[in-house]
Formats: sequence, structure tokens, C-alpha cells
Amino acid sequence: MSGSRSVAALAAACSAGFLWGTGALVVNLLIARFGIAPENISFWRFVIGGLGLLAVFGRAGLLPAFQREAALLGAAGSCMALYVLCWFLGIARIGAAVPTLIALCLPPVLVTLSAVLRGRERLDGPLALWLAMALAGTVAVVWRSGEGPLSQEPSMLWSGIAFSVASAVLYAAFTLVSGRLSQRLGAGRATTGLTLVAAAVMGLTAVYSPLSWPRELPPEAWLLYLGLFTAALALLAFSWGAARLSPTALTVATLVEPLTAVLLAALLLGEQMGWSQWLGAALMLASIAGLGVRDARQSPGDRHAL
Repeated sequence: MSGSRSVAALAAACSAGFLWGTGALVVNLLIARFGIAPENISFWRFVIGGLGLLAVFGRAGLLPAFQREAALLGAAGSCMALYVLCWFLGIARIGAAVPTLIALCLPPVLVTLSAVLRGRERLDGPLALWLAMALAGTVAVVWRSGEGPLSQEPSMLWSGIAFSVASAVLYAAFTLVSGRLSQRLGAGRATTGLTLVAAAVMGLTAVYSPLSWPRELPPEAWLLYLGLFTAALALLAFSWGAARLSPTALTVATLVEPLTAVLLAALLLGEQMGWSQWLGAALMLASIAGLGVRDARQSPGDRHAL
């Protein structure tokens, strides 16, 4: 892959993270102002995204392509839906800070370890440095003073941590197969299949949490935004980048998500960013650029730990 294509792939992954970051604010709005359950939001997000992708990519030959990759699509789409659900369940038990840090910081470590063990990535000084900078920057951006203590109830504490770790493992697994699916099906078809599977999996949450469509225009409009932009468009960009980047660079690039959420909160909600958060942002952006340059120098066959 040429240097320009490497930059384009990195930009696509960062764009996905940016859109997911805007979605974080919208989800908080829907929960806090309109009382919509997280499971309900995730279900409609994937349904709307899936329908939008079908409208664009639902051509002849789509079903046979899905059938050929049914097992991988089913596994990856389930991981995509469940990592979001586990993250929400962790937040519900111990607050947002720790689950977010675990869900964001553990996947890059897991995918890098997988790549090293498979012989597709060489764990050298620069890679360790970029990864450490990305994780340190993420901690600095996400963690704020005055977050409050974790739950003092041991069962809630440990279940919250367990759900957060499960979210990170599921996201790492999803990342590791995204590139393969995108290469086999094309980014459009792969994203369509994954989103439809995720919608079906989230639909199963109706067993314990009834699903309903809001009856007021504002939440409907926000759900449309979540579905079309943070599901369909973001996942399409993610899939396109996944086929062209190493899993390590891919997961680090999507760390733009918490940075976007923090910056938008400062811009739109008047929240103040501390000096440590600005330093963290600089570390994250430097690590993304460094891993992008590293990816551009690698041969195409060395980019996927699959």
C-alpha cells in the first residue's frame, strides 16, 4: 500500500472514532433527557444503520456473499453488539470512568499481543513506545479529577469490572476479524452484514428490556443520526480502514473517540479541559501518527494479525 493509501486508511479509522465520539454525547442525551434505555438505543441504532446500508449496498449477490461468510459474520456481528452492551452494563454498575478506560485501553494491548504471537507484528521499541503513549494519553483524556469512588458494594464492583473486561475482549475480537471480512466481501457488504447481525442480537434484549420507538420528534431525530452516522457511516469507514491497517494501528486510531467526546463536551457543554487532558490529547495524536508511519513502511502481508 502506498503512503497516500496508508494515510487514507488511517484517516478512515480516525473518522470512525470521531463519529463514535459524537455518538457518546447523543447517547448520554437520550438517556438523561428522554429516559431511553441503552439497549433500546443500541437496537434502533443498528436497525437504522442496517437499513441505510441495505439501501446503498443491497444489490444482487448480497445474500450469497453473506451465506459464504455466515459463520464469521455471525461471530463478528455478535461481538460488535455485545461489546457495546457489556460496556453499558459496566457503566451502570461502577460509573463511566473505569469501564471506559478498560474498554478503550485493553483492546490495543490484546490485538498487539495477538499479532506478536502470530508472528505478524514485531514487538520492538518504537511499537512499544507508540502503544504506551496511546494508552497514557487515553487515561489522561478520559480520567478526570472528582469522578468519585467506585461502588463500595463488592458484587457491583467486580461485576462492573467483569463486564468492562468482557467489552474490551469482544471489541478486540471484532477488530481482529474486521479486516478479513472487509477484504473478502468489500467494506460495504461487510459493514451491512455486521450491522444487520448486530441489530438481530440487540433485538434479543427485548426478552428483559422492552423495545419501543420514541413518540417525540427530537429523540427520533437523534436516533436517526446515531443509525446513519455513528453506525452505518462510521462502521463503513472502520471496515475500509480495517482492510488496510494493522489491528494495532486500527484500534489506536479509534481512540479518537474519547478525545472527540471530551472536546465536544468542552465546546458545547462548557466543560473545562485540564492541562493533563490536553497533554493526553497530544500523546494520542502523536501515537496515531507514529503508528500510521510504521504501517506505511510495512509490507501488505504483514499488516493483519489474522
